[in-house]
Amino acid sequence: MKNSLHISDEDGIQLVKIARKAVSEYLKNNKKIQDLEFNSKFNYDSGVFVTINKSDSLRGCIGFPLPSKKLCEGLVDAAISAATQDPRFSSVRIDELNQIVFEVTVLTPPVKISVENPMEYLSMIKIGRDGLIVENEYSSGLLLPQVPVEYGWSISEFLCHTCEKAGLDMYAWKDKNTIISRFEGIIFKEETPNGNVMRKSCDDFL
Repeated sequence: MKNSLHISDEDGIQLVKIARKAVSEYLKNNKKIQDLEFNSKFNYDSGVFVTINKSDSLRGCIGFPLPSKKLCEGLVDAAISAATQDPRFSSVRIDELNQIVFEVTVLTPPVKISVENPMEYLSMIKIGRDGLIVENEYSSGLLLPQVPVEYGWSISEFLCHTCEKAGLDMYAWKDKNTIISRFEGIIFKEETPNGNVMRKSCDDFL
């Protein structure tokens, strides 16, 4: 069975195009797209995030960190939510569709990092490879692998910012009750609005 570790460049192109199509259809007709061929091809569980940028600035980003949905379903839901439900931004307008760039990150299943001493995290996390999930019994937060590369963060800064994303104290990663998990992301992004879709490594975000 296919999984998120076996995403081809052709798959990535299709995922990004469907993300754009899903948002366009929802904004224009208030409907979710139905593509039987796409649904059949990506009918396996996977985490996924959709990021929308406008003029190199974030316009929306929402997704599902855990493989709790079929990729075909999660992609469409994440795309629509990124465009219309990110609480940091107003909903994307129809007249913005030709000004925004779509990016899809398919996630590998998160794996808990087990340590005896929290300082061990600094040698077990790799910038440019790992995304992080920080959680305790009250809240959780996630940052994608490309984020610390974009901002030039160290591993400790990455941990601190992920804690803050979870609504926790920035040094909560040093608390033994805090759970840190890592995952990898396969990234595909339009080069320009409605343009060519390319597989991206985190180095491309520098």
